[in-house]
Amino acid sequence: MRSKSLVSACSAALLLSGCQSGDLKSLPYLGGADNFGEANRQTMAAQIVDPMPVYAEPVPETYGEHAAQAVERYRNDRVKLPDRVKTTDAGVAEKSREQK
Repeated sequence: MRSKSLVSACSAALLLSGCQSGDLKSLPYLGGADNFGEANRQTMAAQIVDPMPVYAEPVPETYGEHAAQAVERYRNDRVKLPDRVKTTDAGVAEKSREQK
């Protein structure tokens, strides 16, 4: 029984050693000197907006007067409500128009 468990332990160690690659210091999850704080740097980089973006299409123009009107409507509690479209009703109107 003891030899059976010893063989099992040795074979498991042999199989697991195949997963180890290179020097122990080079493994990122062991915290080598070259990757200390890498998670913080990755998170900060993900939150930085590109200051000089390049777009395939030109950015549409905006009108200050239109935006000012929207702000004034918001301040006076007269906001334009968007049309309500239910997902179950969206296709029904189109089908009824096609049948006419």
